[in-house]
Amino acid sequence: MAKVIIFGIGQIAEIVHFYLTNDSEHEVVAFTVDKEFLEQDSFHNLPVVAYEELTEKYPPREYKMFIPISYKKVNKLRAEKFADAKEKGYTCVSYVSSKATYYNTPIGENCFIFENNVIQPFTKIGDNCILWSGNHIGHHTTIENHCFLASHVVVSGSVTVGEYSFIGVNATIRDNVKVGKENVIGASSLILIDTEDRAVYSPKETEKARVPSNRLRGI
Repeated sequence: MAKVIIFGIGQIAEIVHFYLTNDSEHEVVAFTVDKEFLEQDSFHNLPVVAYEELTEKYPPREYKMFIPISYKKVNKLRAEKFADAKEKGYTCVSYVSSKATYYNTPIGENCFIFENNVIQPFTKIGDNCILWSGNHIGHHTTIENHCFLASHVVVSGSVTVGEYSFIGVNATIRDNVKVGKENVIGASSLILIDTEDRAVYSPKETEKARVPSNRLRGI
């Protein structure tokens, strides 16, 4: 059991608080934000402290951290805060939902893996990764550091997802594909071949029909 400080007081931080409180052995004891954004002194009945003062009030020898920042700046912001927390001496906890399916997969620090993820054998997940709910991670796949997978992504077998990549909802990655570093793969993308570093895939939005719903027959 660890006493944990969560970075942030936004929606993702609130979600992390819920999961750690209800589905882990850890105890959330405080929240922290950068001093310039410190506008309240409590959140969920726990103290909110300035990040610049964290080591004095919650020393790393006694407390651990969780840094659930989203995919802003292609995950770079979360990576920067993770590196800074490590430099200050903190260990970051990881959370894997009790409702996820995985088989002793090596998982790095500061990972957040939601319910209904299926993570097959012989996979590896690096540091500072977020896997939202309902993804399939195929066998012998490696997800490198600082990645974010939104919900219902299918990553087939023997895939490598390069560091700092974002994969949107309902995207599909074919087996034996290497996704380059810092990719942004939009919702419902279909990736069949290796991608270059910093590639962006953005499928077209479904077109609106010309007929309004009140004129449709059979509905």
